[in-house]
Amino acid sequence: MSIESRRWKDRFSDSVLKSWYSTGGWTRLLLPLSWLYQRIAQQQKSKKLASDRWQPSVPVIVVGNISVGGTGKTPVVASLVKRLQSEGYRPGIASRGFGSSSLNYPLSVTADSDPKSVGDEPVMLASQTGIPVMVDPNRVSAAKALIEQFDCDLIIADDGLQHYNLVRHIELAVVDGARMLGNQLSLPAGPLRELPERLETVDLVLVNGQAQKKLDVAFDSFYLQPDDLKPVIKGKGSEPPEKGKVHGVAGIGNPERFFLTLEQEGYEVIPHPFPDHHDFSELDLQFGDELPVLMTAKDAVKCRTYSNDKLWYLPVQAHMPESVFERILTLIETKGPQSRSNKDSHG
Repeated sequence: MSIESRRWKDRFSDSVLKSWYSTGGWTRLLLPLSWLYQRIAQQQKSKKLASDRWQPSVPVIVVGNISVGGTGKTPVVASLVKRLQSEGYRPGIASRGFGSSSLNYPLSVTADSDPKSVGDEPVMLASQTGIPVMVDPNRVSAAKALIEQFDCDLIIADDGLQHYNLVRHIELAVVDGARMLGNQLSLPAGPLRELPERLETVDLVLVNGQAQKKLDVAFDSFYLQPDDLKPVIKGKGSEPPEKGKVHGVAGIGNPERFFLTLEQEGYEVIPHPFPDHHDFSELDLQFGDELPVLMTAKDAVKCRTYSNDKLWYLPVQAHMPESVFERILTLIETKGPQSRSNKDSHG
């Protein structure tokens, strides 16, 4: 794709997002397609739920969302992993591996895996958590591999709320507090994969930051806490850049949130938003000056081989109330495959 073609694509994507997250917008003209989308999605969901689905022998927790774009679910997964490990669990992560170019699945992911082959988020999660991560568009296949190959006693499905082939015991839905549910319309007229009523059926709704609009379900809030800047290329950049003017680069679902975080950390940001899961080239990160370039952890895993000592990334951690973790642990005991209710229903 030429540079000019990519610019037009980015402008179109930006126009769509602005329409989705406003009360009006030209995408409302696509409402007939949204109704068709919902009808097909509901038919597929009903068909999958009525099928003879594989019953996992370990608890399965789905962490997902009902809208497209970044909500903060991946940091929630990493935080949940850390807490579950402290409770003695051996969790594994099942991921679709968005952007994966492999022809063979399932794929075991490590911190050194090529993001072009397995996807950027799985590599980031493998690097941050150190636990088994398995990529497969079929989450059932990924979950089976985690149990059989790594003896995992709990599966976390990263972004699998609409993947109904996988039986799940606990559902966590993550909502971006700034964007909320946008215009509350389904794709393509709005950002929703499922209607807002879907949130009434999940076990917990987690809102990233302060909710800017009313939500008609009970929810808990969490926030993302930045860590210290780290060099993208190991061995490069011994001292983090001083506060001042920097280039901010973000190829995530909500780049503006990242730029705002950098500003709150004291940086004067020249923003460079890219589409979610953008496949960066070295040319994308050359801005004709010597200013530092700050990016997200998800973007950093795709830029580790570049010879540029101005590249830094900002890790973030999801901080959730202790009560949320306690409820999740209780849900594992009461809804997991070894619970009395599930034993009775299956035997």
